[in-house]
Amino acid sequence: MKIHGEAFRFVASGLFAALVNVGMRIVFSQAFSYGVAIVLAYLCGMVVAFVLNRYVVFVSARSGGMRRQGLRFVIVNAASLLQVWIIGLGLVRIVLPRAGWQWHAETVSHCIAVATPAALSYFAHKYFSFRLAADKEGVVL
Repeated sequence: MKIHGEAFRFVASGLFAALVNVGMRIVFSQAFSYGVAIVLAYLCGMVVAFVLNRYVVFVSARSGGMRRQGLRFVIVNAASLLQVWIIGLGLVRIVLPRAGWQWHAETVSHCIAVATPAALSYFAHKYFSFRLAADKEGVVL
């Protein structure tokens, strides 16, 4: 199966940003609760993801307005952060304990949670965050 170049770059960039996110959550968990660490780490991963998406994934978007793209990127990621936070906490506090899972429960929960918004995020960023400033009719968005 051949993967489209842009989609491949999105997955590769997303994996790197996810590694930053999970790594920073481990660091932040040394000083903050798991829930707070998720939010702080997500913000770190989000900065990395924005830069990679703007300059590596959606290369035609480089000419677009960075402020507009940044605002739209934050809007999409605010919804994703809520999803990651709810799933991460739900897994570590409810699902994994009931399943008897103890091995690195926070890290496993966080990795699963970080992966959940990936597909929707691709389309949201492609058609919303990094969409070119004018559509086919010349209407500025």
